[in-house]
Amino acid sequence: MYGPANIHLLHCFLEVSVLTVRRHSFRLPAAIAAGLGLVASTAIGLPAGARTTIASVHATTETPAQFDDDAGGNADADDPAIWRNNAHPSKSLVITTAKEAGLKVYNLSGVQLQVLPVPPPPGPGLESGRFNNVDLLPGVQFADGKADVAVVSDRGRDRIRTYRINPNSTTTPLTDVTAASVPRVFSATEADVEDQNTAYGLAAYTDKATGKHYAIASRRNNTTLKLVELKVVGATINYTTVRSYDLPASFTLPNGTSWTPCDEPGSTPQIEGMVVDTHTGKLYAGQEDVGIWKLDANLIGSPTLVDKVREFGIPGSYDPETDECTAGADPGYGGKHVTADVEGLTIFDDGDGEGYLLASSQGDNTFVAYDREGSNPFLTNFRIAPGVSIDGSEECDGAMVSSASFGSAYPDGLLVVQDGFNAPEVIGDDGEPRANTNFKFVSWDDVADETGLDD
Repeated sequence: MYGPANIHLLHCFLEVSVLTVRRHSFRLPAAIAAGLGLVASTAIGLPAGARTTIASVHATTETPAQFDDDAGGNADADDPAIWRNNAHPSKSLVITTAKEAGLKVYNLSGVQLQVLPVPPPPGPGLESGRFNNVDLLPGVQFADGKADVAVVSDRGRDRIRTYRINPNSTTTPLTDVTAASVPRVFSATEADVEDQNTAYGLAAYTDKATGKHYAIASRRNNTTLKLVELKVVGATINYTTVRSYDLPASFTLPNGTSWTPCDEPGSTPQIEGMVVDTHTGKLYAGQEDVGIWKLDANLIGSPTLVDKVREFGIPGSYDPETDECTAGADPGYGGKHVTADVEGLTIFDDGDGEGYLLASSQGDNTFVAYDREGSNPFLTNFRIAPGVSIDGSEECDGAMVSSASFGSAYPDGLLVVQDGFNAPEVIGDDGEPRANTNFKFVSWDDVADETGLDD
């Protein structure tokens, strides 16, 4: 049934002489490609005595296919957030971004409940909204009481948008509460917005000491992060900038040379996947071609590189005609666990600061688990593999996990991941495969059983 998916999965692991890196491809030397092909059957970097194969788990539910073409409404699944209905856990929601198709809300069976459109273009020939990442803020105080809020990065219009969650509605649970006057996040003018070096990745959190609400946005094609404070104004939410922060764009290698990840001219290595550990106040930020950074969520102080991608330090030259980076020899300074891009950071909160940091290793279709405590040592990795009736997750952009109980279907937690190559393949009117994405729901019990993470 899933022949195309399995063929593509084999291609991803055994034919990685070309790795897709955002907008262009990154060609690896044959020797490196062959080495990475071992990822299909061997876990790299595990301690002595640990499992030697990457664990496979299967999704229990998936959302409907989304097609990134005119016929499909240019829907491109990207990032999920899991909202728990504390009064009725089985009625919880999964809130997702679909780029130009807006926000899509699902129940725990994967049934679509609501679609919230992106803002229209402000004028002829201008960009419409394009929703990239979503996160949640619990307990925001409005005039009529507290409510949970979904926070979204609008890459198309360079804004942050907010949506109030109504736990009592099963048909329209989200309401747009974005103030009409919300400012641009990064762009100086509306003309700058059209260049689309705009708000991209996003993480939201509430400061434990002050109770103030914040969002951190990354900038597309750039290393800049921006911290904004979210404030309730009447029945809406606005925000003001607190500070900006630039992660490194180039690195000094052990041999004394300077290395910058290959990219098209004018771009620096961008960040998308981000999550704040509310217990420690630390932000984890995935710099796609570099690795996972840890720094204070208030964007003060120096960052620590928790882990590097395998491709760290490999020189490359950009060819504008092919839109590809051709790699040179690997100097051997890369990490052992994540294959670029690093995406989809999320935290499994086991209480009292214990649990796991999960990352999507997009280049080899796996997920990597790190200890949530201390220096975040590597624990294990696993993949969402094709099952009997539901395919797996490939080139995963976004993920979220929760350790809470969601009723009988997910009694010990839920993991939701984006699937960048949903199966079965669907052929369009032009005879070509349609760009097909969706989200997979995975029981944490299955992850724990296969990986031993809860042991």
